[in-house]
Amino acid sequence: MISTQKVTKTVSTSEGELQILQPISFEVKAGESVAIVGASGSGKSTLLGLLAGLDEVSSGEIYLNDEGLHNMNEEARARLRGEKVGFIFQSFMLVQSLTAIENVMLPAEIAGLKDAKARAKTILEQVGLSHRAHHYPNQLSGGEQQRVAVARAFINQPKILFADEPTGNLDAANSEKIEQLLFKMNQELGTTLILVTHDSKLAKRCQRQLNMQGGALTETTSSDTATEQGA
Repeated sequence: MISTQKVTKTVSTSEGELQILQPISFEVKAGESVAIVGASGSGKSTLLGLLAGLDEVSSGEIYLNDEGLHNMNEEARARLRGEKVGFIFQSFMLVQSLTAIENVMLPAEIAGLKDAKARAKTILEQVGLSHRAHHYPNQLSGGEQQRVAVARAFINQPKILFADEPTGNLDAANSEKIEQLLFKMNQELGTTLILVTHDSKLAKRCQRQLNMQGGALTETTSSDTATEQGA
């Protein structure tokens, strides 16, 4: 479902070129759940953005469902995201002027789906928020807003779901609810799940754990040893 080959990311600074990601190569199979863990500034969110087509690689190749992101312009990447990708942000990123159901409907409407409202109603029921459908984000708790964000990410039944610290702004009780919801919907829809997290408990619920340190990626094996991927 995902394949990267010697992917790097470099940015220009006042002091010269800064390499954020070392050459990274790894693969993710369809339906797998993978956690990317690491300290702040290690490059894990940068990698997630590249995998989701939100940013461009400096060098290397990324394939999403056999389509080469590295060869696409922004318009083509946006099309691919709309068709095959869902994204959950730590800060929810809901549109404040839209109700819960309107926020959930948005990706389906952009994709031109005629049953957007019916889909939104169904998925809000699945996340336990049908009674809050017509409330605005500022009328919802943090946990409820994140459940709306989860519903929005899943409405188009994406092949791949990316989640950047999906429980980072939540208390323990709401974090547990979001974790249960993510993996339940992941299994029911057969979605490939890639998440960035500081939460070791959440990471261990995934089938694989990739560790980011200094822009380099390693994978923790079942025997708790790290085998370097990429460079």
